[in-house]
Amino acid sequence: MAALNGGKTFVQDEEKQPLLLEEHTEKHFTAGEVVRDIIIGVSDGLTVPFALAAGLSGANASSALVLTAGLAEVAAGAISMGLGGYLAAKSEADHYNRELQREQDEIDTVPDVEAAEIADILSQYGLGPSEYGPVVTSLRNNPKAWLEFMMKFELGLEKPEPRRALVSAATIALSYVAGGLVPLLPYMFVPEAGRAMAVSVAVTLAALLFFGFVKGRFTGDRPFFSAVQTTVVGALASAAAYAMAMAVQSI
Repeated sequence: MAALNGGKTFVQDEEKQPLLLEEHTEKHFTAGEVVRDIIIGVSDGLTVPFALAAGLSGANASSALVLTAGLAEVAAGAISMGLGGYLAAKSEADHYNRELQREQDEIDTVPDVEAAEIADILSQYGLGPSEYGPVVTSLRNNPKAWLEFMMKFELGLEKPEPRRALVSAATIALSYVAGGLVPLLPYMFVPEAGRAMAVSVAVTLAALLFFGFVKGRFTGDRPFFSAVQTTVVGALASAAAYAMAMAVQSI
């Protein structure tokens, strides 16, 4: 609404305008932890069972024996990897909770020191006393927001999801199984282990290419570069594991 004041015209807003005048949708990838677990599980699943199967094939084992040993390894590896993911995520959550309690105690016992730390953090972003002063005051009046601010900007810790440990364990284990079955599939249909190994090499390389391409699409990397990179790294890891298996057999 327009009004006159001493010959000057000013505009008075009847309603508080939103900060964003136009609808704006940002596209960010926010499932980084899940993708990381999938990458860990699938990468190990494609590598370790392949090396085991290739090593047994080189020792003239039958396809049935290779398949049996490979499936046993996939089961044991999935349990081990899933347990490792669970313990890692659980340790991360325990660490966060300990730091959260410690930070809460500091806010309760030395609030002025913690408030000064807010000012110091904001000053690192180029804010002056007149700019960060109201922010410090506002946070001191909101204890929950104050605590969350200190955890995120002072300690660099993000609150973990409540079910993160279980989700991580299940994701890694299932991804390991999915990856581990790929190099073993040829042994289900090709009786002769030597020929099955050749097919397994081709299938595993194709799976690495596909997995790398999909990973690149989800993470924002160049898909073709990600596919080649994943294939090369996976092939080198598989070759190293196979060489070690053959070296052990030759002893």
